Amino acid sequence: MAIAKTSGRNNPPVKISRIKEDRHFVTALARGLDVLDCFRSSDRVLGNQEIAAACKLPKSTVSRLAYTLTKLGYLVSVEESAKYRLGNATLSLGMAALARLDVRKLAHPLMQQLADFSKATVALGSHDRLAMIYIDVARSSTPLTVALDLGARIPVATTAMGRAYLACCPERERDDIMAQLRTLDKAAWPGIRAGIEKSLREYRELGCSTSFGEWQKEVNSIGVAFNPGGGRPPMVINCGGPAFTLKREFLLQAARPKLIALVQQLEAALGTAA
Repeated sequence: MAIAKTSGRNNPPVKISRIKEDRHFVTALARGLDVLDCFRSSDRVLGNQEIAAACKLPKSTVSRLAYTLTKLGYLVSVEESAKYRLGNATLSLGMAALARLDVRKLAHPLMQQLADFSKATVALGSHDRLAMIYIDVARSSTPLTVALDLGARIPVATTAMGRAYLACCPERERDDIMAQLRTLDKAAWPGIRAGIEKSLREYRELGCSTSFGEWQKEVNSIGVAFNPGGGRPPMVINCGGPAFTLKREFLLQAARPKLIALVQQLEAALGTAA
């Protein structure tokens, strides 16, 4: 049995109006990238109207952008449905980026050991605007798992993985992310802010961030960030699963020391330990 599917809409485009005063910022390029960003694992084929709604752009603008991206091989036109899917040029970029992440090769055996011990899902993730993206996943043999795979996106504000990132990223970046979250949903912001502030205190005290039913009611998780080196931003490893099998006490008392030790071992192997 699998749980915790996501809709793939946890990473809204950055509002271009917030940075339009930057003379180095190329608005047309940003809009083209926003179009590509609409294509998630759950949205294999999209039409101009769907893309326009997601990007909040005029349909005529989306048509021109999609035409250009198709000509360059980043999108492919599906003629029978008048829609688009990702092209090989986009897929090649993603595979090239993953191939350069040596950290995955070092982390995966350690992640699998923790997954087998905890009977949980252990994932490696990196930050992407208002979301975290899974770049590797290890699972135990138990049929009760979190159904998130490579490329899955989860919200930065309410997940253990996202909160661990917020605890370790530069303060200026954290402030910017929180400002975006406040603008995105002003009604929910007080609760979101309280959860993030709690997680920052938690990280200092426990060495990890937690999310016990705060992202999805039936999911418990903990996360620890680490320095991958090479000038890259922090990455995070989380350990989580169904709340009825992964209790808060087990995650904090049994899984947490092993997750922290995993991250320390990984940083030692990468030569990035403090």
